[in-house]
Amino acid sequence: MNVSGLQFAANISILYGHLPLLDRPAAAAADGFDAVECWWPFTSPTPEDREVDAYENALDDAGVRLIAMNLVEGDMRSGDRGLLSIPRRHGEFLAGIDTAVEFAARTGCRILNALYGNRKPDVDPAHQDQLALDNLAAAATAADTIGATIVLEAISPREAPAYPLGDAAAVVAAAEAVNALTGLTNTRFLCDLYHHGRSGEDVPALLHRHAARIAHVQVADDPGRGRPGSGALDYPAYFAALQDIGYQGWIGLEYEPTRDPAVDYDWLPALRPAR
Repeated sequence: MNVSGLQFAANISILYGHLPLLDRPAAAAADGFDAVECWWPFTSPTPEDREVDAYENALDDAGVRLIAMNLVEGDMRSGDRGLLSIPRRHGEFLAGIDTAVEFAARTGCRILNALYGNRKPDVDPAHQDQLALDNLAAAATAADTIGATIVLEAISPREAPAYPLGDAAAVVAAAEAVNALTGLTNTRFLCDLYHHGRSGEDVPALLHRHAARIAHVQVADDPGRGRPGSGALDYPAYFAALQDIGYQGWIGLEYEPTRDPAVDYDWLPALRPAR
């Protein structure tokens, strides 16, 4: 695979999720990364200062840059896929916005990922969509104060059938609705190539179609959610399309590790001298 000109960041919530939170930045640095992303890293939407300070210090001590972070999303490992459209829980999302924006301001992180939330059988979908729109507008307005971008992503219906943003068109429509409400342009598309490929979308075509809307990219292969090249998705074509459109943003590695760096990262030539 030709990855020339592309820049990669380790998602330390999945690649190093077997380690304590504060050990993950150093582990990523030891494997050659200088940039990382993460899911919501704190134990609550409004953590104590010492918890926030400890994570910031871990990033600083490791010498890695935090380039993207999830807003409060619930328990990902238990099936939550965001809270912002869920009536009984969206307050947790709102409570975490200030924490996220303040932490992003301190660390230089400028990509904040807002997971939309699953449909609930006892709630009108139109009500969930309005709740999502209002809460995303609040997040985008807060993010704009530091020049940050809110991103929305699709999740394959094969993985999360209750998640309503199942393809690129749905994500783009949701992002444009937020921008129309706020009058801003800082709600954009997180293009997770794993989910789009798993859903059977034409990934190179959608990359070209939505190039101007894409603010962040994530990767994993299918089946197995392993590293690119471990499954059946056409990553040579995907990376070629990213190069063709002149993508200059980060690519987050959000795949399940083998925990053997020689297997997990040797497809990335730039990291090899670090080991």
